[in-house]
Amino acid sequence: MFDNLREDWRTYERQWTRQGLWVMVVYRFGNWRYGIQNRVVRLPFSMVYKLLKLLSEILTGIDLPCEAKLGRRFRIDHFGGIVISGDAVFGDDCVIRNGVTVGLRHTGQRGAPVIGNRADIGAGAKVLGSIRIGDDVAIGANAVVITDVPANSIAVGVPAKVRPRKAAAIATDQLMVDPLAEPPIL
Repeated sequence: MFDNLREDWRTYERQWTRQGLWVMVVYRFGNWRYGIQNRVVRLPFSMVYKLLKLLSEILTGIDLPCEAKLGRRFRIDHFGGIVISGDAVFGDDCVIRNGVTVGLRHTGQRGAPVIGNRADIGAGAKVLGSIRIGDDVAIGANAVVITDVPANSIAVGVPAKVRPRKAAAIATDQLMVDPLAEPPIL
């Protein structure tokens, strides 16, 4: 738990005032308590976790249950109105912003998104259902994503339309350039 907290501290630029950091501390504590094998010993820690989670939801407007699977260096850039399902899975280096919902598409149906590494989810975006989001994906502000998004893509609109990222297209173009040619002047 403490290694994760140290990494979270660095991820949030060593600023204790960042509400995302507060939520991550509560999340890490919630995960840590599951490691206590004896149920009787775990019970008081579970009660403390539930109280801290409620307090963090009230103060930050972020619902992040400890059952969600988060990769390393998960970052909440702006706080407020964030809801993440306990079934959601995030890769490493993901960033989310205010108003984001990652969860179930329909009430009562299991299946939350699995999000790859380095995903960047814009403000107000909704990522819903049992879908897969690839690595290096950017999801635009207020997009509603209900289908799979391949790696190196951008998803924008309602419902989201998927387009290749320009950075990936530029990298591909650079591979086709004559290696003996002089570089362009910028």
